[in-house]
Amino acid sequence: MNQIPANDYHVPVLFQECIDALAIKADGVYVDCTFGGGGHSRGILQQLGPKGKLFAFDQDADAKQNIPEDDRIVFVPANFRHLQRFLRLHKVTKVDGILADLGVSSFQFDEGERGFSIRFEGPLDMRMDRRQALSAATIIATYSEQQLHKLFEQYGEVTNSITLAKQIAQHRKHLPANTIQQFKALIAPVVKGNPNKYLAQVFQALRMEVNDEMGALKEMLEQVPAVLNEGGRVAVITFHSIEDRMVKNFFKQGTFEEVQDNPLISIDKEQILKIITKKPITASDEELKRNSRSRSAKLRVAERW
Repeated sequence: MNQIPANDYHVPVLFQECIDALAIKADGVYVDCTFGGGGHSRGILQQLGPKGKLFAFDQDADAKQNIPEDDRIVFVPANFRHLQRFLRLHKVTKVDGILADLGVSSFQFDEGERGFSIRFEGPLDMRMDRRQALSAATIIATYSEQQLHKLFEQYGEVTNSITLAKQIAQHRKHLPANTIQQFKALIAPVVKGNPNKYLAQVFQALRMEVNDEMGALKEMLEQVPAVLNEGGRVAVITFHSIEDRMVKNFFKQGTFEEVQDNPLISIDKEQILKIITKKPITASDEELKRNSRSRSAKLRVAERW
């Protein structure tokens, strides 16, 4: 069993489960779609021989500080939605395994200036890629009441998303929300239940919208069948029910929508991926004690026929 490579930047979730799930070949070519602190990447490198190769994607410039000195790793400073394009730039058409950990790194949460956390003061930012224009503050200032309602309901599962959207739309002109504290003050009158849980759901929704996380995941998954070698595996760790449902449906039927089984209708659809995990793998009791952020993690694995 590999030792879990942890650092202050991020503790890799479901580490050993991911390494085992990829069934790594010593001379294979692998992709870590979400390099972050490099924990999962180091685990993959430990399994690779001298001829093995690892492509590590991360759109966050801060992740570059974690790249190990290893000739077998190629760092790609881009969103994993551009998976196939950047692999082709490196003259790679097929790989033997793809890993994506969709969680936000501990470093991003703990850096107040990044604006991801409810615990610190800082700009209301939340951009993974700071080269992009759209920030959380921009969303709060410019989205319509209907758009705000939709994103808080879908991505945050906020119980009073209609009321929240209305509060923002009606009061943002005289209550600016450029910082975490300003935003908290703006929505304080409508916070329901446990304030920390409520704010966490609201912040999650904003983060997912700012970074178009659903769109990026969808685009990446659509490229998987073409990029994976036969027998190659894809492993995805999700932290949100929408993400998990998207991965589950795509692995099962190659679409993102729920397909109802109808005995009267026969549709011959070629199955490209074989599901390895009938049920998602979740964190052990030991890991939950060690890392509370693993509690909502779900790992699903599929193999290319």
